[in-house]
Amino acid sequence: MNVKFRPLLAEFLGTALFVFLGAGSIVANAATNGGVTNLGIALAHGVGIAVLISSLMSVSGAHFNPAVSLGVFVAGKIDGSTFGRYVVAQLVGGIAGAALIRGLFNPASVRAVSDGTPHLALTISYWQAIGLEAVLTFFLVSAVFGTAVSSQAPKIGGFGIGLAIFVSALVAGGLTGAALNPARAFGPALIAWSFYAQTVYWIGPAIGGAAAGLVWRLILLPEKG
Repeated sequence: MNVKFRPLLAEFLGTALFVFLGAGSIVANAATNGGVTNLGIALAHGVGIAVLISSLMSVSGAHFNPAVSLGVFVAGKIDGSTFGRYVVAQLVGGIAGAALIRGLFNPASVRAVSDGTPHLALTISYWQAIGLEAVLTFFLVSAVFGTAVSSQAPKIGGFGIGLAIFVSALVAGGLTGAALNPARAFGPALIAWSFYAQTVYWIGPAIGGAAAGLVWRLILLPEKG
């Protein structure tokens, strides 16, 4: 296989499976009348991404998230062309993962939760939601740099990144859905055709991802890291 195509396929597959597992856990929770629980949904997202990153990191770096790719680009670890190709692969992967949910789960349960699309709680404002998504994405992308990108990163695979997503889901899952990932939000939204507050899941993660990339580039990365 073409060496340039392999990373794109890895980003597509990883994002598709992450969306399938994450959004699918929300649909399964609806189908079982809350049997999965909010804790189970957080675990599905966190453990799912940990396994996927550990499996595919050696192929593409295992971003599976446009905000992560943006942070890595801002830090100078990938070029603009790679960044653009990764984002396209991730968005298409998010759509494919959501389409799998639509085809494999009970239609009534899928519709009840808009295919697992993240939504804002009534107790949080639009700007508060952007702020939460930005701060938690900064936390997530910092975990990516500290455990995967830096030359001094401990060899723990996707474990630390999965924990970051798990903790973020506990903090904000009931408020914003804790997407922290435009592809995770956009894929189900497109399949469900439900775009309410969708800009939250682009603006917040973009701010957080870019800020993390800048901080790590200027301060935290080792000179040759």
